[in-house]
Amino acid sequence: MAKSKLKTAFEKAVAESKQLPERPDNKTLLQIYALYKQATEGDNGGKRPGFTDMVGRAKHDAWAALAGKSADEAMQEYVDLIESLK
Repeated sequence: MAKSKLKTAFEKAVAESKQLPERPDNKTLLQIYALYKQATEGDNGGKRPGFTDMVGRAKHDAWAALAGKSADEAMQEYVDLIESLK
């Protein structure tokens, strides 16, 4: 997919992610978050939150698991995931 087409599809999927017919489960929500962060910011370089911040740690770990994935790959996977949830 051409860069501009992929970016447009990604932006559309981001908008659609806020209007899904039902709320995805937590594992899927983490994947959506991680793919979005990888697509828009690249590898997670932040410090892992402390053990009292369970949500922060889960988000950090999900994003860190995608290290090395290109922005284009992450965008395409994000688009595919949102499409599968509609």
